[in-house]
Amino acid sequence: MTLTNEQIADIFDNCADMLQIKGESVHRWSAYSRAAETLRESAREMSALAAEGTLTDLPGIGKTLAEKIQELLDTGKLDFYERLKEEVPPGLLEVIKINGVGPKKAALFWQKLGITNVADLKAAAQQHKLQELDKMGAKSEEKILQGIEVLERQGGRMPLGDAQPLAERILHTLLQLPEALHGDIAGSIRRARPTIGDVDILIASDSPKPIMDAFVGLPQVTRVLGHGDKKSSVELGNGLQVDVRVLDPKSYGTGLQYFSGSQQHNIRVREIALAQGYSLNEHALTPVAPDGTLIHEQAIYCATEEEVYTRVGLPYIAPELREDRGEIEAAKAGKLPKLITLGDIRSDLHMHTTWSDGRLSVREMAEEARKRGREYIVITDHSPGLGVANGLSIERLMQKGEEVRRVNAEMGDDFHVFHGTEMDILADGTMDYPDEVLAELDFVIASLHVSLGQPRDVITQRMLNAINNPHVDLIGHPRAQQIGRRDPADLDMEAVFAAAAKTGVALEINSNPARLDLEAQYARRAVELGIWISINTDAHNASNLDLLSYGVRTARRAWIEPQHVINTWPLDQFLAWARARGKQA
Repeated sequence: MTLTNEQIADIFDNCADMLQIKGESVHRWSAYSRAAETLRESAREMSALAAEGTLTDLPGIGKTLAEKIQELLDTGKLDFYERLKEEVPPGLLEVIKINGVGPKKAALFWQKLGITNVADLKAAAQQHKLQELDKMGAKSEEKILQGIEVLERQGGRMPLGDAQPLAERILHTLLQLPEALHGDIAGSIRRARPTIGDVDILIASDSPKPIMDAFVGLPQVTRVLGHGDKKSSVELGNGLQVDVRVLDPKSYGTGLQYFSGSQQHNIRVREIALAQGYSLNEHALTPVAPDGTLIHEQAIYCATEEEVYTRVGLPYIAPELREDRGEIEAAKAGKLPKLITLGDIRSDLHMHTTWSDGRLSVREMAEEARKRGREYIVITDHSPGLGVANGLSIERLMQKGEEVRRVNAEMGDDFHVFHGTEMDILADGTMDYPDEVLAELDFVIASLHVSLGQPRDVITQRMLNAINNPHVDLIGHPRAQQIGRRDPADLDMEAVFAAAAKTGVALEINSNPARLDLEAQYARRAVELGIWISINTDAHNASNLDLLSYGVRTARRAWIEPQHVINTWPLDQFLAWARARGKQA
């Protein structure tokens, strides 16, 4: 069985970690780390690129790494990785996930105490053996035990939609303090990655102590992992670690840029700064003397991120783009995209009411959408195949249509409600409603919900059947993923993209943070091929309508501009598009 991009990326990540534990140079281990990120962000499979001979066209993939990818594709194994596993105990890969234990400490524990896994480390800490090592005291030992407990409870990364609201509440609370001037959530949340390891919050202040004291005393904190003068770390009840740093206002910009990441983006920016004679870190841009020493008295402090980028000769780069996926080159060439914003969205084309599994009536959903600035919506309750969602028979579908038309008339000329469906693509590849029924609807979404474990050729053909149906306008959450709960369907996405490009069917970015599907790498590929995107909430209640920002930020990660998205269109343009597709709206 050919390895997936994710499986190859995992192997490269392990290689990077093992090289760090061995003490190899940053250039060597970071090459594997960057390659792993490239593979995860690629919408195309490595097997297809290898067949074309274009692996080295990927950022960070040179001849040597391309050969290793080819070896993995051909054999399912990598000799280099197998040799590393003989040199470095694989259990140390779990050890370095513990808060406070990096590759250097993991190497120290292994070389001095023979520790090769988390269980060994926990036993050694409980027996106070770590205190025998240089620079390891009782406090360090206790922190490591706490870190092991956190790792055991948290058990992995958290979905963005779970982590961000918690971070926002903490930030809001801290910003109420008179000593707090302003602040931001940094790290993976700011870049809108689908999953989060921990939370980084930054506060600008000249008086850090009250902020630190207030933070560790918050009611949602279950354990204080560290309480310092300018940085503190805590664990919340769900195991999530939150770090708060207080920064000097005059250097807040360099700190925000640094702690927002990504690591690879920051490396590129630092390289540009160094080429101009400056060392860039979280504190300042500091001139470098000819002999390599830093001239601290001439340090340049940046209060905003815009100043940081300006100082190194770049336009401001939005956080969602900072993944070293061509944004540096685009910035240098003056070709950064004019990214979509929440204010560009005029409509929501995917939502559910009490007719199926929603919580609000058609009228209530319309009113809630209008409150949020939407100009038109489509009511898309489920089809009968999804029995658990109270899917609509043909008779009930037609009754719902009558209610939709009545509500539309009552809403006035400044807001429009359309009649649609989210129709199941059935396990045998047929559609859940006959064509003559679909022809009467204003808008048709087709989605995969069942039999998601079918072989690639079977489930791909099901999707192609839907895309090639002349009545289908949009594919909902195309890969059918549920982050942290269900892997995406094993679709041949290149075949899906080719069919969508040919038929003009749009693909959805589903804003529910449990889905965020299409993910950014696939949405970017779709737009490159000329496919329309729709960003929708898939709302089942009023609060779900507020999830739209997650979809917009995913689109921004995909370099998407407003003109690529059909629900940025004014009503007349949407109607013209629908009518061109044969709709009678």
